Amino acid sequence: MLAKSFLLFGILIGGLATTIMAQDTSRRKTINITSTFKPVLRDAVKINFNAAPPTIDTARPKLNYSIPNQYLFLNYQPSALNPVALQVDSLLAWQNDNYIKVGIGNVHQPYLKAGFSFGDGKTTFFNAFADGYAAKGSMPYQKNDLAAVSLAGTVRTKNNLEWNGKLGFKNEGYYLYGFQPDTLKYDKSVLRQRFQTFDGKIGLRNMKPTEFGLTYNPSLQVDVFSDNHTPKASEANTVLILPLQKDFGKQFAFGLGFTANLTNYRLNESSTMNNNYYLVSPALTYRNNNLNLHLEATPSWDNKNFHLLPNFTADLTTDDQRFTFQAGWIGYYEKGSYQRFESINPWLAQPTLLLTTRVQEFYGGFKGSLSNHISYSAKVGFAEYWNMPLFVNDSIDGKTFVIRYDHLQDFKIHGEITYTQSEQFNVTAGLTINQYLNIKNGQKAWGLIPMEFTTTLRWQLLKDLWLKGDLLAFDGAAYLDKDGSSHTGDRGFDLNAGVEFRITRQLNLWFQMNNIFNNKYERWHQYPVYGFNVLGGVIFSFAQK
Repeated sequence: MLAKSFLLFGILIGGLATTIMAQDTSRRKTINITSTFKPVLRDAVKINFNAAPPTIDTARPKLNYSIPNQYLFLNYQPSALNPVALQVDSLLAWQNDNYIKVGIGNVHQPYLKAGFSFGDGKTTFFNAFADGYAAKGSMPYQKNDLAAVSLAGTVRTKNNLEWNGKLGFKNEGYYLYGFQPDTLKYDKSVLRQRFQTFDGKIGLRNMKPTEFGLTYNPSLQVDVFSDNHTPKASEANTVLILPLQKDFGKQFAFGLGFTANLTNYRLNESSTMNNNYYLVSPALTYRNNNLNLHLEATPSWDNKNFHLLPNFTADLTTDDQRFTFQAGWIGYYEKGSYQRFESINPWLAQPTLLLTTRVQEFYGGFKGSLSNHISYSAKVGFAEYWNMPLFVNDSIDGKTFVIRYDHLQDFKIHGEITYTQSEQFNVTAGLTINQYLNIKNGQKAWGLIPMEFTTTLRWQLLKDLWLKGDLLAFDGAAYLDKDGSSHTGDRGFDLNAGVEFRITRQLNLWFQMNNIFNNKYERWHQYPVYGFNVLGGVIFSFAQK
């Protein structure tokens, strides 16, 4: 049995050796693996973050807002009184870029006003305006006319500079109809008084302070004024202003300015008069959220006469900006020129002497707001005037006014209150009282109004309907009669009302009634204004969307 096993094992070994010896060694050795296994990556484990929920806060947050009052408070400027009649105005200043407004009435025949705008609205701005009317009243020679055009422009450069300029022409015509007695006979050419004005202005300012905190705004204005009398009077007025300011942080600033106001008046070829003054204005300003302090002492030369003008003002405001206390001691000049005097009283005779008025004033007051809609201001002041021009009727027939200069004092009170409801409703009432004292050379303050009350109303009743109203009331001014006696003029009361409504996208109709109660008061003695008059027309606007 064991022998058979060894025999079988030997046969197997021999066969295996024969097989190995018989293999072909010329072939390349390879290994073939056959399998159905496909490797697969294991799925990544996703990490879950479980954030803790926030703590529930049931307390109501208290949000404090500090929104400044949207009212603009300006120093009081007395409203102008047109000596013939109140200035014609339909409603609010027209806001369209381009418009033509025409009208006609029983006094104004016709009335024209136009405005046009050009430029890209970003770096160039140009505006052209035209204004004209002819008016005629019921009295002989009670008429006047106006024609005025102007062009204004602003150009902003890439280096943060802004150039602005203006050119204008105005032609005014009046008749000296206030002669007494009215039975006197005059030729029309003798009574006609015409004034022409050519004006131009150029200015430059930097829109952003320089790297050293400097801001500047120089300007030059030249006006050429003349009349139609024989001999003819002409006047050239030049005003050069050179202001410079440097900021020291956000609270302090120092300013230094120079002003030259020059007047050359020619009554005829052989008579020339110069009336000039110069100012140097060093000023220190401090301002924060509650205090605005201005400290300035201004050296000045009025026709070579030196005067040191004060200019110290302080505004103290509460934290909520709803109440401001004001106080000041200021000094300034009111230019004595034929052009300025004509704008006050167009029936004056040719001046034979031009003097500039110097003013010093102490004042105190306050302004503020009672709510989001009601604002108010009040001021009490004491002013002293040197070379105050007073207008007195001539002693022949009273149709012209001559100028008398005087030294006087004025205790004045002014108050104003305004109610505003967005842009839809606005009403303002103002009262000014002047008590003239210590008049040096005369008995009274001839031609100066002691009390004036004004009210203006603007109301957008509906989307395309606007209403307006104006009220003017004043005490009569003192005047000097031909016999040398002094009198006080009658009180004046003038109520106006108007309406404007849109009828198409580009066309509005407007209608206005002036001096509704037909009060023919005399702002200047012997010159009654127009009585009740109506005026109406259309406004055509361009480029309406």
